[in-house]
Amino acid sequence: MEPLLHGMILAFGLILPLGVQNIFLFNQGATHTRFIGALPAIITASICDSLLIYLAVAGVSVVVFTFEWVKAMLFVVGFFFLVYMGWAMWKSADKEGNRQEQVPFSPLRQIVFAASVSLLNPHAILDTIGVIGTSSLAYTGEDKIIFTVACISVSWIWFCLLVIVGRRLGQIGHQGKLIKRVNQLSVMIIWAMALYLGINLINS
Repeated sequence: MEPLLHGMILAFGLILPLGVQNIFLFNQGATHTRFIGALPAIITASICDSLLIYLAVAGVSVVVFTFEWVKAMLFVVGFFFLVYMGWAMWKSADKEGNRQEQVPFSPLRQIVFAASVSLLNPHAILDTIGVIGTSSLAYTGEDKIIFTVACISVSWIWFCLLVIVGRRLGQIGHQGKLIKRVNQLSVMIIWAMALYLGINLINS
């Protein structure tokens, strides 16, 4: 029971703060009229998180990050992707405002963006390695498996909930105006994160 509760509480603590991945999943829920429409984003983000958690627990990712150039490259790629994603979301928000209707991402675009915000987010990866990977060292055998499954389960449940909440908000928004404001606020947060990455890269 201890590894199960530990894994769930730890994973919730890491996934709850507002981040690019959460914003993207929320927006997909808000811009799709049916829950199933955002499934590509949910499944992709969940699989990516599951992979990162597994690598962190297995200790594989720790070996990768012993090389400083790998971390630097991740920060560079993450910075440019966040800038691009913010620009793409801003354009989408403008279309919603001009057409007075929601403009959902296609399944392929959802998959690409979900994978990118999951795998190109340096802080999320470092948190997974540093927190979940380190915490898993307290367990062995069956307890470690339970801890890992608990962390992974939280990701799947949380992403589904984000899409559901986003969809409810999308239904409330009058003529797409509310969603447009949410998207524009999301873009500001994403660009702030990109700026933060850029500053860290310069100072490193």
